[in-house]
Amino acid sequence: MSAPEIRLATEADLPAITEIYEHAVRYGTATFELVPPDLAEMTRRFRVLIDGGFPYFAASVEGDVIGYAYAGPYRPRPAYRFTVENSVYLKPSTHRRGIGLQLMQRLIAECEARGYRQMIAVIGDSANAGSIGVHTKCGFQMIGTHRNVGLKFGRWLDTVMMQRALGEGGTTVPEDSRFEPVARMERSAIRDSRNPEKT
Repeated sequence: MSAPEIRLATEADLPAITEIYEHAVRYGTATFELVPPDLAEMTRRFRVLIDGGFPYFAASVEGDVIGYAYAGPYRPRPAYRFTVENSVYLKPSTHRRGIGLQLMQRLIAECEARGYRQMIAVIGDSANAGSIGVHTKCGFQMIGTHRNVGLKFGRWLDTVMMQRALGEGGTTVPEDSRFEPVARMERSAIRDSRNPEKT
């Protein structure tokens, strides 16, 4: 197989991406979805991520999309705005060829360039050695396991939590111009805490 091209995904890639994810839903435990989303739903999800400023990459060989990876919000509360959660999926025939690692490395670099500070991996199934191994190679550390939280294919499944810092991580506080209304509220809260008599 030729070396894959890792590039920003477009809507033209979504039929292939939908097919890759459908296989993961129907036959795998990396995702806890039980019914594969159709192209319309995958397009909606893609647009939400792109409109939110999150990176979404596709890996292709000779025009054939063989994998994809993206980052999205870890949690909806605004205090989490510098933390992302990653996802990566591959065609089954391309597993164990280093493509997932290449996608993850590109995704991490892009998230750092966009100013994010932490990346969380929520890995379905503690037996998912391939995904755990890729994340370990990318500098993630194990932070915990949720035991028996998913039921799929008639058996209980764990989720494995891994984390790595991006850029300066938690060593500095970033300038927050992208979320100025939130920043103003935080500054006001600090001032109020210094003046408890203010009503």
